[in-house]
Amino acid sequence: MSWYFENGPESDVVVSTRIRFARNLKGYKFTSVADETELKRVLENFKGNGMVSGLQYIKLDDLDELMRMSLVEKHIISRDMLKQKDAAVLLNTAEDVCVMLNEEDHIRIQVLKPGLELEQALNDAQKIDDEIDEKLEYAYSDLYGFLTTCPTNLGTGLRASVMLHLPALRMTGKIGKVIDVINKVNINVRGVYGEGTDAIGDMYQVSNKISLGLTNLEIINNVKSVVYKLIEQERNAREFLKSRGIEFEDKLYRDFGALSCAKKLTYAECAKLISMVKLGVSMGIITEIDSRKINEINVVSKSATLQKCIKETVSAKELDIKRAELIQKIIQR
Repeated sequence: MSWYFENGPESDVVVSTRIRFARNLKGYKFTSVADETELKRVLENFKGNGMVSGLQYIKLDDLDELMRMSLVEKHIISRDMLKQKDAAVLLNTAEDVCVMLNEEDHIRIQVLKPGLELEQALNDAQKIDDEIDEKLEYAYSDLYGFLTTCPTNLGTGLRASVMLHLPALRMTGKIGKVIDVINKVNINVRGVYGEGTDAIGDMYQVSNKISLGLTNLEIINNVKSVVYKLIEQERNAREFLKSRGIEFEDKLYRDFGALSCAKKLTYAECAKLISMVKLGVSMGIITEIDSRKINEINVVSKSATLQKCIKETVSAKELDIKRAELIQKIIQR
């Protein structure tokens, strides 16, 4: 079963954890200035599925457009990677371990976990990093650490990210103030797909701003301390909403009814409904559906992944109908 259907520690608020290492190869130009020949040379080091045990080499050009977009929707690859020629991934079957090749850097090692599991994700990523380091030489400076395309990744090259579901802070009008405070302490709070994206479905991504001058453990501890504060504030906001009694419960059940019975749903409409139903399930108010089904709906309702599930390409209007039909099947299952 794919990792994104599962729940993990603190899963009432924390959706997922991501650890990512940025690395470049010594003697190669960064991808931002490398020509096609050099980018192909980077890929040659990883062909044959033998570089990292358990991972399959996949050239992005060999995948159809829907599959590539589905990988983005599931946070397996970045949107920026779609623009890059001569890009590939090393990916496992559960899709929780991925090495992106020729994205912003030559190598982006990524491990994803459900819930709050920073230490375990870091441990898994370090094993992959060590395995690659034994076979290839990284670009490294005694002064600046791992050399990366973006200066904010210098040092350890670590980006520790946690995805949180914060609907109660938004509903109580506190989310803006909370984000402003956090962004002042070397921690980023961004939308679902990173910098410059919106918080679709009340999802926010919390991550470290810099990695230079800090150890890996210091970075994840800094991120974790902020995440725990957000968890506490979100839970307090949920208790406040719960004190409203029947009015709040009615709002949640109306949204559950719309998600369960609608004949067509745009993804934007669906994301808002999923957020409210997920909140109701996490608080023990909505009991007619469990969290795993909500996780599944959240993944398969996205446009490219949905079209892969129904195994056909349809118009936007038809897709809205198919989305509602598939959601009803999952709920009734």
